[in-house]
Parts: sequence; C-alpha cells; structure tokens
Amino acid sequence: MPLLIVALGVVILLILIMKFKLNTFISLIVVSFIIALLLGMPLSDIVGSIESGLGGTLAGIALVFGLGAMLGKLIADAGGAQRIAMTLIDKFGEKNIQWAIVVASFIIGVALFFEVGLVLLIPIIFQIAKQVKMPILYLGLPMVAALSVTHGFLPPHPGPTVIAQEFGANVGLVLLYGFIVAIPTTIIAGPIFTKVAKKYIPSAFEKMGGGSMTEIGDAKQFKLEETPGFGISAFTALFPVILMAAATVVSLLEESFGGGNWFFDFIAMIGAPSTVMLLSILLAVYTMGIARKIPMKDVMKSAENSIKAIGMMLLIIGAGGALKQVLLDGGVGDYVAHIFEGSTISPLILAWLIAAVLRVAQGSATVAALTTAGLVIPLMQGSDVNLALMVLATGAGSIIASHVNDTGFWIIKESFGLTIKETFATWTVLETVISISGLAFVLLLSMIV
Repeated sequence: MPLLIVALGVVILLILIMKFKLNTFISLIVVSFIIALLLGMPLSDIVGSIESGLGGTLAGIALVFGLGAMLGKLIADAGGAQRIAMTLIDKFGEKNIQWAIVVASFIIGVALFFEVGLVLLIPIIFQIAKQVKMPILYLGLPMVAALSVTHGFLPPHPGPTVIAQEFGANVGLVLLYGFIVAIPTTIIAGPIFTKVAKKYIPSAFEKMGGGSMTEIGDAKQFKLEETPGFGISAFTALFPVILMAAATVVSLLEESFGGGNWFFDFIAMIGAPSTVMLLSILLAVYTMGIARKIPMKDVMKSAENSIKAIGMMLLIIGAGGALKQVLLDGGVGDYVAHIFEGSTISPLILAWLIAAVLRVAQGSATVAALTTAGLVIPLMQGSDVNLALMVLATGAGSIIASHVNDTGFWIIKESFGLTIKETFATWTVLETVISISGLAFVLLLSMIV
C-alpha cells in the first residue's frame, strides 16, 4: 500500500503541474500534505515533517547555491567565464569540446559535491555553448553525468564513504575500484547517452539557455583582450576545488595523528562546502572586481542579480526535500526493507536492487544507500563477497531513476529550463543508465578480483 500511495502522489503532482499549470513549489507542498494523510501520519506531525524536510534540505544547500551563484555571476560578468570558454575551445577545438567538458567535470566532481560542481560549471558551460552555438544540454548532460558518477562511486563523497564504513570496506580499494567503474560509466552516460537523447527528445536540445542557472552565465560579450587572464579566471573558478581537495588530503593525514587536534578541526571547518564557497566569493570579489578596478557597487549588483535568478529554484528544491521527508517519516523506507527480508539473491545484486527500490520510493540516494547497508550486512555473513564491490553496487542502486521525490530532479529541471517531460527523458534516464552501467561493471569486476 505505501508504494501505491507514492505512485498516486507522483501522478497527482504531474497532473497539477502539467495539466493545471500550478506552480511547481505549490504543487510539491500540496502533494506532500496529501501523501502524508494517505500514509496515515499523525495529523500533529505532518506540518513539522514538511517544515523539517524543507528546512533540512535548504540548510544543506542554500549557502552553497547562493554563494555559488554569486561566484558564477561575478566570473561571468567580469568576462572570466568567456575567457575560460574561449581558451578551452581554442585548445580542444569545437569538435572535441564535449570531451573537454567531461574530463573537466570528472576532475572537479572528484573533489566537490554534486551541487557545488553544478553551480561552478554551469556559467562556463553556458558561455562555451554560446560561443560554439550549441544547445546548452549538449554540453550540460555530459557534465552532470560526470558529476553524478563521481558523487555516487568515489570517496570522499558522503555516500560511498559512509557505506564503506558501514560494511567495513577498505576505502582505498573502494576508490581504486570506483575509478575502474566510474570512467567507462561516465563515457556511456555522458557523450554516448547524449547522442541518443538528442534523437528521441529533440525539444530539450533546442534550448540555448533559459534555466535559472544559465541566467547566471548570461553576461555581456567582451573583446578577448578586455577579459581577465585565463590563469586568474581558472584559479578563481577552481578555488573551491583546490580548497576542498587540500582539506581532504589533510583529513586523511589526521588518521595518522589521531583526532582532537585544533589544527585538523580548523582545516575541517575551512574545507566544509559552505566555508569554501564563502572564501571563494571573497576571492572573486577581489580578482574579478577590485583588481580590475570595477566599482564595488557594480560587483555587488552582479551578486544580487544572481540571487534573483535562483530564488524560486531554491524554494522548489526545498519543497522536494519536504516531499522526501514525508516519505521517510511515513515509513515508506521501512516497508521496502520488509519486502526484501529473507532474500537469497547474490549479495551484489541484492544490494543494488534494495537500494534501487528505496531510491525510487523515497528519493534520497544517501538514505537509500545507508538503509541498504543495514539490511544486507546480516545477509553477507558467511559470504566471501568483496566488500569494496558491495559498496559500489549499493552506490549504483541508490542513483537509479531520479524523479519528482528527489531534489536533484528539480535542480536539473530548473537549472536547464526543461519541462517535466524533458527532465524525465534526459535526467531520469541518465541516472538509470549510470545505475545499470555501474552494476554491470561491478559484476564484471567481481569476476576478476
């Protein structure tokens, strides 16, 4: 019954948005109330669940998205994004620009959370697409594929790191096997899938921009000599990557020295996404503004305009978090867990399958992965299954079929200005391709290691 209620809720949501043209934020909140009532949640708990879901989601990403949007806008308005775009086009050529985006996104994705990488890269992607007159999605899909793969398979991202701890797997092996799985998966889900998607959903590839985040990258065109140098532009854009990568290396050293040292605590604070983005925006104010003798008033105007562009997107993402929280508090995850009790399927496939069903049912990849870990640990007793591969199989399952109960779905929809149908046909399918490809490569690897 809980799964039927979830399905009914999704149908109602789609009808409200697509048929009645009700605002997406309002529709998500309305459906959250409906599902909470149908799941039999106590009336006194419903409002609190919705508020905590919305607040918890925005608490995690509002600072990152807000400061990231400002950073992207400052780099774009100063001509830095145009300089980076033109240099990449010049070095790789228009023909290979998609592969340049995949490589850059993969490298950035290793160090940064999905949302941080997205807000950093979209202004640059937008500028490149504008320069070479390509649809934004032709470069955007390979970008989000690389970011999603690294987020799902590679430590130090929270999902694979925490699952590795739950299983007692060697994090170094998870990282090694993760790269072996992630690279071919990114190629399949990125450039190859994009070519296929362009044929069956051409309307999505007719857009040259129009989403909330692409507005941030939409700056005036400069003569190349008027733009900041490539070095300082790239350094400003990649400063969050550098800070987070350095913090990660220091945190690995902490294991050798033991915890409780104020220095390591300080570095952990500096390396937190919110702190990283704050320091990055302060750097950008100097490199893209003060150092170029742009009046502070103009610099701050760019920052303010960037927030106007993402205001509604943040509310929609928060409402997606509210729906996810209702599903969790309503016991949907527990119901799915009960279905798989006593199963005798191969541990690798079972871990993937449980994580996949949990992901589709309640939306959160991290919750799906962690719940799966708790369920399959008893089933692994006496089995000689590779623990690192179990981590990757669980991660692959938790990525599948992102849809309306996942905040990532709304981030992609609003960022690229897609319709719900186009988001299903591109992002939801892309996540499923990543999940299935990831499982396939994990199973192949299990025959060797």
